[in-house]
Amino acid sequence: MKSRKLLFLLMMVVAVVMLSGCVPGDGSYSAQEPAGFFWGIWHGWVAPISLIIGLFNDSIRIYEVYNTGWWYDLGFYIAVISGFGGISLFRNKKGKRD
Repeated sequence: MKSRKLLFLLMMVVAVVMLSGCVPGDGSYSAQEPAGFFWGIWHGWVAPISLIIGLFNDSIRIYEVYNTGWWYDLGFYIAVISGFGGISLFRNKKGKRD
């Protein structure tokens, strides 16, 4: 059982390291090549990781500055709401009576 937990922890660390290569503010976008709708979705999904990395690296943000505007915002908020709002669907409601 301990080896299973260790393997899970190792897989999570590897996933976080791999995802950190795609965080907003890493310099891959400019005013000529802004991030679009699908990058907004991706940045919304990795927002918690971006927030943690941003504590240690001032150039990393949770939101890409160079974006296409409304479309990027829509993708970002769809991902944030579906990612964090969806958690409440799986919570055990203690006050619920059958």
